[in-house]
Amino acid sequence: MISVDALAVEFGGHTLFENISFVINENDRIALMGKNGAGKSTLLKILAGVRQPTRGSISAPDGTVIAYLPQHLMVKDDKTVFEEAAEAFAEINAMEQRINEINHQLETRTDYESDSYMALIEEVSALSERFYSIEDRNYDAEIEKTLMGLGFVRSDFTRKTSEFSGGWRMRIELAKMLLRNPDLILLDEPTNHLDIESIQWLENFLINSAKAVMVISHDRAFVDNVTNRTIEVTMGRIYDYKATYSHYLELRKERREQQQRQYEDQQKMIAETKEFIERFKGTYSKTLQVQSRVKMLEKLEIIEVDEEDTSSLRLKFPPSPRSGNYPVIAEGVGKAYGDHRVFSNASFTIHRGDKVAFVGKNGEGKSTMVKCIMDEIEHEGSLQLGHNVQIGYFAQDQAATLDESLTVFQTIDDIAMGDIRTKIRDILGAFMFNKEDSEKKVKVLSGGERQRLAMIKLLLEPVNLLILDEPTNHLDMRTKDVLKQALKDFDGTLIVVSHDRDFLDGLTTKVYEFGNQRVTEHLEDIYGFLRKKNMDNLREIERKS
Repeated sequence: MISVDALAVEFGGHTLFENISFVINENDRIALMGKNGAGKSTLLKILAGVRQPTRGSISAPDGTVIAYLPQHLMVKDDKTVFEEAAEAFAEINAMEQRINEINHQLETRTDYESDSYMALIEEVSALSERFYSIEDRNYDAEIEKTLMGLGFVRSDFTRKTSEFSGGWRMRIELAKMLLRNPDLILLDEPTNHLDIESIQWLENFLINSAKAVMVISHDRAFVDNVTNRTIEVTMGRIYDYKATYSHYLELRKERREQQQRQYEDQQKMIAETKEFIERFKGTYSKTLQVQSRVKMLEKLEIIEVDEEDTSSLRLKFPPSPRSGNYPVIAEGVGKAYGDHRVFSNASFTIHRGDKVAFVGKNGEGKSTMVKCIMDEIEHEGSLQLGHNVQIGYFAQDQAATLDESLTVFQTIDDIAMGDIRTKIRDILGAFMFNKEDSEKKVKVLSGGERQRLAMIKLLLEPVNLLILDEPTNHLDMRTKDVLKQALKDFDGTLIVVSHDRDFLDGLTTKVYEFGNQRVTEHLEDIYGFLRKKNMDNLREIERKS
């Protein structure tokens, strides 16, 4: 049991939160929710011990292991993948090595009565008690199983970590964390760098093998599948629900409606009290009553209504210029980088108005195919774009194309047309830019803020083929809802590269699966595809057995 008692965090004269208390029990799987900037990541860092609160404390039993996966991390480059993952057991290995060293000294020394000899006996006794209480495990087998579950193949084990992208390094760190068998796992946006199969593996691990878990995630399906409790951080305090995320949303709506009623009743009472004071403040017979009401108003605690949910905003695309019937026709398309074959002989046709998903493990060619369609790289075979196709493209590095000298508001004001000009503030708000943020220059924005701004810019340009490569990585759930609804209403053709099942659900009706150097078409939605994949995997297991 880990106890959080009266935590407060203040910086620069601003109170992020105060007097926060709760308990984390074994088997608690907690979703930590709240808008961006509410303090979720700060709270996770305090629990992990990498940041200190202004006031308050965290207490846990001796020997409690807390493992923390931040959003951004640095992995050293001098080890192989397997060696880096084996660092999870470095403390146990060091303990065993120290026990062997002491035993060797005790065998060779003869000063049995000395203080130093007795100190060695005490040290080896304490170490041995700890070491032999640890469950006997086949460490190499566990490392292999965990790395492969997270998408690595055996040939990766001997490669240096320096050869891998940031997303794959994140997986190595996640493997190290899971191998430590911690009492509490803290995860900050763990799905951002995982493909669908790896997310499902992580879900199964957390549900079936983990002890306590606390997770910040904008992946609604992941949160709903994994968690059984929701803690919301809002306006400097927390609300604790023994409920899944979907149930929490219903309870939260009820809470806000109740707060709104209480706030309105209180405002009515305040107005009536002020009117009484104003009317009778010069009347001698009413002096005591007037003074009593003045004091009551001074002591009154004003009811606050939690921040409004902006997901009700409907963002409408400009009408799409009409394209030909077949915006994309691929025949025998292939791509290789030297000896490395990405895919071969990919043939498919995307019809006008289709909304399709590109899915598959990382590195299997989804983004490569997008670059082929964009004519950014050379490829084998034929790739034709239909008549009058106008492409809007959102890449994972799209933020680099923004003009840094403009403000956030100017960036959108420069391209907004027609009725949309009256709603710029609302649109910016829906994508987590408040009035103060909208006056900031692009050059001072964080990476996530730039990505969100680039997304808004793209949505307001008249195009008829939208290609989005991982569009949801820096969006919270409410913002994703706004984007998803806008894409559902979009009257053009859509290609989405994404691992976010909840985002794809109800948005795309066709799936192109990238894997084993092939591109396979599935004429169903994302959950139909996943059910089919699971059945295929089960049949494959049965054939092997």
